[in-house]
Amino acid sequence: MCRRAGPTTALDAWSQCMKRVVVIGSGGSGKSTFARELAEITGLPVIHLDTVFWRPDWEPTPKDEWKAQVEQMVKADEWIMDGNFGGTREIRMQAADTIIMLDLPRWLCMYRVVERAITYRGRRRPDMAEGCNEKLDWDFIIWVWNYRKQSGTRAFAEIEKLRDKQVIILRSPREVEEFLSDQRR
Repeated sequence: MCRRAGPTTALDAWSQCMKRVVVIGSGGSGKSTFARELAEITGLPVIHLDTVFWRPDWEPTPKDEWKAQVEQMVKADEWIMDGNFGGTREIRMQAADTIIMLDLPRWLCMYRVVERAITYRGRRRPDMAEGCNEKLDWDFIIWVWNYRKQSGTRAFAEIEKLRDKQVIILRSPREVEEFLSDQRR
């Protein structure tokens, strides 16, 4: 299914087929919401990686099993996958035709993480695995605060190596909304 997609930094739309889309960015950047909205527009199936990776009580999938699962998932003809998971990000980006980085300000991501923790306190949010009620701990707060300097830097370095991929970087809520509006046309 072909839809209009914005170029890397500006949002003046140009035609591009999006069949396999990776959505990455800091915690609280809105990856899952964005992926869900893009899926509604394009008709592509969405895979929230948090629902696949995490087992009840926040038990992670073992690394070798996780890698095998991701390698299997990327074989599908069409998908939108949201989530970071740096150990398998390159596999997903190599299989994708479009990479969307939500590079929003960290203060906004922090605000959203706290707001989400309050909203879903003691409950599972829709884009999370069964048995994983919302939680907010210092490790996660530090990860979000340092995302741009650590995980984000690695993600951008991986993106720089890509060839023949559409890379879209959205840096504000306004750019996110404009991109999604462009896709609706």
